[in-house]
Amino acid sequence: MNLHDEIKAEAYYLYEKSGRIEGRDLENWFEAEKTVMERHAAGQEPEGVTAVKKSQPEVEKGGKKKR
Repeated sequence: MNLHDEIKAEAYYLYEKSGRIEGRDLENWFEAEKTVMERHAAGQEPEGVTAVKKSQPEVEKGGKKKR
């Protein structure tokens, strides 16, 4: 997962966690960006939603798992 996708997933997680409050997209994005950048600076693995995506096996076109 690239950095942009990780921030996007974290921002969506914050949106869901806050009860899906509309109009806070920039606030959620900036908070997610801060969280993800701090996590990367500390060398930590993603948590929450991003950890779920990271733990899923990569799949090639046609539905076959990569080895």
